[in-house]
Amino acid sequence: MNDICKVAPAPPQARRASLLGTIATWRWRIRFRWELEQKLKADPHLIDDIGLTRRQVETEIAKHLWQA
Repeated sequence: MNDICKVAPAPPQARRASLLGTIATWRWRIRFRWELEQKLKADPHLIDDIGLTRRQVETEIAKHLWQA
């Protein structure tokens, strides 16, 4: 077959950077959804102020950490 389509594996540094980036994104999502939930519980009117509905917030809070 044609060897042009083969892709070399990423170097360890790139894989590590990618993994750290993924973990950082997941941590950000966890924190964001936790804060959103706290706002919904403490001050539901703030949700209206940021332009979201209660249903949108509940849907976002219910997502898993790997879901965008």
